[in-house]
Amino acid sequence: MFGKRRGKIPTRRRRAAIMLAGLVPIALMALAKLADPAVLTETRGLVFDTYQRLSPRLWRDAGVRVVDIDDESIRRLGQWPWPRTDLAALTKAIADAGAAAIGFDIVFSEPDRTSPRLLAEWEQRQGATPAQLAALRSLPDHDARFAEALAATPSVLGFFLTQDRRTDSVQPKAGFAVAGTDPGASLTDYPGAILPLAQFQAAAPGLGFVSIKGDADGIIRRVPLIARAKGALVPALSAEALRVAQGAGSMIVRSSDASGEVNAGAPEAVALKIGEAEVPVTERGELWMHYTEPVPERTVPAWKLMNGGVSQAEMQRLFSGRIVLIGAGAIGLRDLVSTPLQDRELGVVIHAQAIEQMVLKDFLYRPDWAAGLEMSVLLGTGVLLALLLPMMGAFRGALLAAGLMAGVGGGSWYAFRAKSLLIDPSASILALLACYIVVTLFTYLREERQRRYIHGAFDRYLSPEMVKRITDDPSRLELGGEVREMTVLFCDIRGFSHISEQMGPQEIIRFLIAFLTPMTDILLARRATIDKYIGDAILAFWNAPLDDPDQHRNAARAALAMVEGLAELNRTMPQRTEQSWPGQVEIGIGLNAGPCCVGNMGSARRLSYSLIGDTVNLASRIEGLTKAYGVRILVGEELAERLEGFALVEVDRVRVVGRDRPVTVHALLGDEKLAGSPAFAAFAGAHAQLLADYRQRRWDDAEHRLDACAAEAAGYGLARVGERYRASIRTFRAHPPADDWDGVTIAESK
Repeated sequence: MFGKRRGKIPTRRRRAAIMLAGLVPIALMALAKLADPAVLTETRGLVFDTYQRLSPRLWRDAGVRVVDIDDESIRRLGQWPWPRTDLAALTKAIADAGAAAIGFDIVFSEPDRTSPRLLAEWEQRQGATPAQLAALRSLPDHDARFAEALAATPSVLGFFLTQDRRTDSVQPKAGFAVAGTDPGASLTDYPGAILPLAQFQAAAPGLGFVSIKGDADGIIRRVPLIARAKGALVPALSAEALRVAQGAGSMIVRSSDASGEVNAGAPEAVALKIGEAEVPVTERGELWMHYTEPVPERTVPAWKLMNGGVSQAEMQRLFSGRIVLIGAGAIGLRDLVSTPLQDRELGVVIHAQAIEQMVLKDFLYRPDWAAGLEMSVLLGTGVLLALLLPMMGAFRGALLAAGLMAGVGGGSWYAFRAKSLLIDPSASILALLACYIVVTLFTYLREERQRRYIHGAFDRYLSPEMVKRITDDPSRLELGGEVREMTVLFCDIRGFSHISEQMGPQEIIRFLIAFLTPMTDILLARRATIDKYIGDAILAFWNAPLDDPDQHRNAARAALAMVEGLAELNRTMPQRTEQSWPGQVEIGIGLNAGPCCVGNMGSARRLSYSLIGDTVNLASRIEGLTKAYGVRILVGEELAERLEGFALVEVDRVRVVGRDRPVTVHALLGDEKLAGSPAFAAFAGAHAQLLADYRQRRWDDAEHRLDACAAEAAGYGLARVGERYRASIRTFRAHPPADDWDGVTIAESK
């Protein structure tokens, strides 16, 4: 009896120690939940994103339409911005069709440059006759015509909220009433705004901000309906459009203490009443978005309305009694954001979906008690698992942990699917997983007798499932593509992040248009295919979809022409007062040639004619090297071999990131004219001998040649190349390279 009692005490102690070990990750996760670090916030966002992808909002016609100024509209009607008279006609046509409200996701902050008044001023500077000037000044002012259209229609103008304190104050079109204590401290306060012209503000019945800011990962999960501008409450475009459509007066902000309950903390916004619609909002005045899949019925191209091809009956069918938002979706004008369902979605569609949710009362809720419930679930399930695991075998413990995690995850999914509640299961699941791992490992270390059993159970729990082999014809999975010998060009603006910091959104758009347009013209003139614009970068290629037997030379001449074209832009653009141009802009161009797979890439639902392959990746890496070597154009060895007669100089042999085999990169300095000059031939020979001396470890000879041709190198734009070799020689003199050194430079970044 005594012996049995002594045997139970160590067992109980071991179990108690294991229980305490299991409670440690639960406690740590609970503390992390209270602190809510960025990693948990991002995880929570990804969970909610997954729910939306699994169960997007089913589209029902809520009477919201988007008029898209798309690429086809630009092609048919001319470049943006269009004359305000055209916009006035568009606004009037939509209003005549019976639209309840017309919102512009466009900020008209500058006068119409095509207005007769401004044209007269320009013509006067050009020496026009008084009669010509009088004729121009007699014509109606475009902005005045647009203001008249705004005043005669249920229009809502957009404006940007900014952090610039030097801008004018916003004067909302309607006031705000507060039910309860003013929750203003919980709302984001912006010190400035970019507003429409004063005459437009005075004419339009509505005024709402269009600024949307994503989470830390850039995904838009919530959109603000109200904010503060210099302390004053202002509505978003979506809220203001709904107000104007209903003919409502002021909006009512309901505070957290408006129900008469005891308020334990500072008052926060909980709801916004707009006419007949009462919308739940977060403490920052935001609406949780529940997105639909892309809906073609929601959008109408602007060109169809502008060319008069839509009958009045069709116009009424499209717009009668509806809220209409006008936005720009054309390349170069796009206000693109990321959502849980779309990597790139038009900002105006986000506003439209917000209005749909308010009209349909189809909301997602994250109530203020959600955090408390999540903490209770974390502690309850975590403590339960920590207490029961030591008394269970590894297999049964795994089933218990998996069951608890499935219950937590399933409950969260049910809350979303059935009740539209956003309850985060991630912290609880992570705590349960951490508890199970800690307890299992602790038991493994303390219980040597059960090592093999626990090891087998643990492996079974964590091993990945076998993927079912595809037995159908693999060609069915191919979207279409072929392998071709191609030439690839990457072009990127150096320091674009710094440039964009100094410019407003409209200025950035104008700058990119001013840069990308002539660069694109140069490429197209040399038979390039433009794959895509990646922000400020250009990806282009040759020899597809049409054969180009002179692809290599076309690519080289295009790159040289782009450098010359940029020099011309740097010279002329700063002198144009209407154009934003940030001083001296520099670019880097990477060229490479080789086999690529080109064709229809993407998914079965969405295709894009593009190319992939090592040649493309290497071209991108080569472009990245231009900054390190201070060279505008770098060419890969495959392409350099095919550019006989061009002024090429070998720069280095580099092992780029993600690639084992080094590549020899050459600087493309000019065409056949430069290559045929005696001065360049002499420099190229001296530079080649410099590389030979360097790679043969003849440091003195190499340094002597660097000194001898330093002036010529600087003249050809290779000064930084010489500096790099000079620095390497100093390093190798102090620390000689290994015997197997092959002269290859290791690139430290992309």
